[in-house]
Amino acid sequence: MSAPVFLVEHLDPDAEQITLDGPEGRHAATVRRLRAGERVDLTDGAGQVAECVVADVLKDALRLRPLRRYAVPAPQPRLVVVQALPKGDRGELAVELMTEVGVDVVVPWSAARCVTRWREDRAGKALARWRSTAREAAKQARRFHLPEVTEPANTAEVAALLAGAALGMVLHERAAEPLSAIALPAKGDLVVVVGPEGGVADEEIAAFREAAAVPVLLGPTVLRTSTAGVAAASVIFSRTGRW
Repeated sequence: MSAPVFLVEHLDPDAEQITLDGPEGRHAATVRRLRAGERVDLTDGAGQVAECVVADVLKDALRLRPLRRYAVPAPQPRLVVVQALPKGDRGELAVELMTEVGVDVVVPWSAARCVTRWREDRAGKALARWRSTAREAAKQARRFHLPEVTEPANTAEVAALLAGAALGMVLHERAAEPLSAIALPAKGDLVVVVGPEGGVADEEIAAFREAAAVPVLLGPTVLRTSTAGVAAASVIFSRTGRW
């Protein structure tokens, strides 16, 4: 069984003992009920890892003895998914699935045909839920580079993101070229736009084409917006060697 992963803000490269406290330490000690001698992995979410063994269990914390430290390089190419806002809790589902497979950046997008809208009074809480979901899914998946969930973007900001990418793609059911056949660069940012349940509007497609994005067909069936991103990521990762 793999060692559980816990997040810390900083890993001291010279520390002979590490105290895991705060919410992570409380979870490890009181929920996971870890005991002396058990293995634990710590990460700062930016690629630094410390393999540890539990030396002592406190009330709401653990004292850990580092066994090995190493750094995990950031994967290339980097995958950025622009996710149109789904209905209900399907946004968290989309973030969870994309985090598990390895998506590097998730950009919430309020597309023209989105039913869900993040109003000012709700946007902060909704974004916090997406970020918390990404954090917990990353630990479950043993990711040592946490995915970034950005601030919400409008269509103009998405177009700018596509224009600056090594390759920008828009999932579209009427695209002629399949995602499985398009040439993918080995480095840089691959940006994939996932539209809402009602599809990407014509004016949005026009703006994205102007930003040099390529419409691509994911497959013969129409997926829900909450699952299209993870399906696209799976195709891309298998073709770029990240899987």
